[in-house]
Amino acid sequence: MFKILDRYIIRKFLGTYIFAIILLLAIVVMFDINEKLDSFIAAPLKATVFDYFLNFLPYFANQFSPLFTFIAVIFFTSKLAGNSEIIAMLSAGVSFRRLLRPYLVSAAIIASATYLLSAYIIPPANVKRIEYSNKYVKNKRVDYGSNIMLMVSPGQIAYMNRYDNISKTGYRFSLESFDENKRLVSRLTAQSIRWDTLYSWQVRDYVKRDFRNDREFIEKGRQLDTTIAFEPRDFLISAVDHEQMTSDELGEYIRRQKQRGVANIKSFEVEQQRRIAMTAAAFILTIIGMTLSVRKVKGGMGLNIGIGLVLSFSYILFMTITQTFALSGLTSAFVAMWIPNFIYSIIAVILYRRASKG
Repeated sequence: MFKILDRYIIRKFLGTYIFAIILLLAIVVMFDINEKLDSFIAAPLKATVFDYFLNFLPYFANQFSPLFTFIAVIFFTSKLAGNSEIIAMLSAGVSFRRLLRPYLVSAAIIASATYLLSAYIIPPANVKRIEYSNKYVKNKRVDYGSNIMLMVSPGQIAYMNRYDNISKTGYRFSLESFDENKRLVSRLTAQSIRWDTLYSWQVRDYVKRDFRNDREFIEKGRQLDTTIAFEPRDFLISAVDHEQMTSDELGEYIRRQKQRGVANIKSFEVEQQRRIAMTAAAFILTIIGMTLSVRKVKGGMGLNIGIGLVLSFSYILFMTITQTFALSGLTSAFVAMWIPNFIYSIIAVILYRRASKG
């Protein structure tokens, strides 16, 4: 299926990609240690190595996978061109389109690995990394909420005046149920409500009113164990919660929160689209990098690498800016994450046509 040429380019591509990741991660680790040295000294060494760095390095590498891909393509293709290997391939009758094939195969391998990591492997690892950061570096966990209102299910509205996630207790709780005609059919109020596990709640000092056949039935008690289909993470949302969910969990969470009328889920929608958009970025930046460096130029490899770095950083910067637009509500998450890919796809097509005719 793959000829010697294909295997040669794929090996060069993936080898350079892995080398670029190792090199830049080594630099990142040094900067990170320097920045958080006091926190690392205070934390147990085992937790720092296995809970933080072992989970931080794959997370960082995956976040900047497009940059590593672009650098790898520019570097090894410029080297091939500088050694006249590209000229020899084209002179032997290999078309430009045929030459691109092993590049796209390599990009497919990287894109698949990137999506698999971001969708299913890194989120569980992020739980340990973020827990470590909250404990020893800077606590970003949201432990308190006030004036909380959400739709538990269609026709069922819950309200809490205040919730303390440390004690798992909410105060001045009410749960109202309505029928299809939007008439109130029951109302449960309690001085406090304590979360146990999943959807299990314990209400204390409660009053339950049922309205049936134009009559009101009242039940009072000190304590009641009940099941209510919501949990603290549905209304206590921190800036890093979306990083701890697999793609399946993320999709289900967004669907459920939209149904409940929760508004602050933009970061979750952006993360969902970002994971998919990053896979397309591997192909786009591979084509741009290959077409920029396939010809031997007077400036040598340094010029190609310089142009490549400018383009790759501009891509990441552009994606960051459009992501900010989505988080502020100026555009949808889908548009924000795919605009950079759309624009750079046009650049890729233009560069490909110029390079194939050159």
